[in-house]
Amino acid sequence: MSATRRWCALLVLTAGAMAGCTNSQQASDQPTVTPMGRAFVSTEVKGTAIPGGGPLTLRFQDGRVTANAGCNTATGPVTLDGNTLKVGELATTMMGCPGDVAGADGWVAGLLHSSPTWKLDGSDLTLTGNGNTVTMLDRKVAHPDKSLTGTPWIVDALVRNNGVERSQTLDEVRPTLTIAPDGSVSGSAGCNSMTGRAEITGSDISFHIATTKMMCDPQVMDVERAVLQALDGNVTATVDSNTLTLRNAGNGTGLNLRAE
Repeated sequence: MSATRRWCALLVLTAGAMAGCTNSQQASDQPTVTPMGRAFVSTEVKGTAIPGGGPLTLRFQDGRVTANAGCNTATGPVTLDGNTLKVGELATTMMGCPGDVAGADGWVAGLLHSSPTWKLDGSDLTLTGNGNTVTMLDRKVAHPDKSLTGTPWIVDALVRNNGVERSQTLDEVRPTLTIAPDGSVSGSAGCNSMTGRAEITGSDISFHIATTKMMCDPQVMDVERAVLQALDGNVTATVDSNTLTLRNAGNGTGLNLRAE
């Protein structure tokens, strides 16, 4: 081989090695453990405090992030670009919130749209952006899964027409549901008291509910109808930390509940 050919071969080999190093470096820059598939709750905020006191909760699932800091719930696409969160357009519920809590939504949007950096260390997630450093703890560590039975649950969102609804009326009337270990059901649908039974098979529940017959304001009765519709027949139950999700595939409704 001539000297010129040897020089060219060495140049190609060197360039390939450099490209290999670059690709390897780029791969190593992407964390192997990420927040995706987990939920976190804030334990400390350095910078501007959350209006109303928070806490901030974040859930990362299937390429999306869901956030709440005490007022509305926002959700949108999220990309984990190295150690930077890049959040797309957020869709939010439309509940009006009183007092300082009303500023919580803007605080959340400011943090998530600032392309904050993130660091995950075991159960601890730290976000830094928009002048704030937010320390968060895996929600299952902060709040281990509650028992489906024996726990008083409060309805904090209605699922109707494939949408999640919150309202001031819902927060005021605080519908409740408790399933005793023996399967007996008690609670309030919003206006009337509920009694009945629940047949539980794994994550499937078959409800048989009866209520008292009082009449309340139209807004309260609307909430009650939605609660009873969701509990009409067979539902699927999912407990995650201190939240309970009920989905009724038969009529496309459901309830989001939290442990009291």
